[in-house]
Amino acid sequence: MEIARREFVAGAAAVAAVGGAAEARETKAMYGLIGKMLAKPGQRDALVAILMDGTGAMPGCRSYVIARDPTNADAIWITEVWDSQASHQASLQLPAVQQAIAKARPIIAGFGERFETEPVGGHGLAT
Repeated sequence: MEIARREFVAGAAAVAAVGGAAEARETKAMYGLIGKMLAKPGQRDALVAILMDGTGAMPGCRSYVIARDPTNADAIWITEVWDSQASHQASLQLPAVQQAIAKARPIIAGFGERFETEPVGGHGLAT
C-alpha cells in the first residue's frame, strides 16, 4: 500500500510539473504549418533542392522540414514552426525566399492538404 501511495504522489508531482511547464509555454503561442506540395512529374528532387537552398536564414523560424511523401513520387510535405504567424508572413518577403518561389513556380504542379497548428514544444524544438 505504501508503494502505491508513493507512486501516486510521484505521479501527481509529475503532472503538476508538466502542467506548470505547459502554462509557461502557452504564454507565447508558436505558429505551425504542415502542407503538401506537388511537383510536376519527375521534378520532386529539383523542387526539394530549390526549397532547401532558399530557406536557410529566416528570422523567427524554429524548424523547417521538407520530407518526401513515400506514397506519391511527386509529393513533398513541408512542416514549419515559427515564433509567430507574423514571422512566417515576414519570411515570404525575404529576397532568398522570393527567389526560391520564383525558381520553384514552374515545377510546382499544385498543393494538397494544408494545416495550421499551434506547436507547444517537442524534441529539437526550443521553447
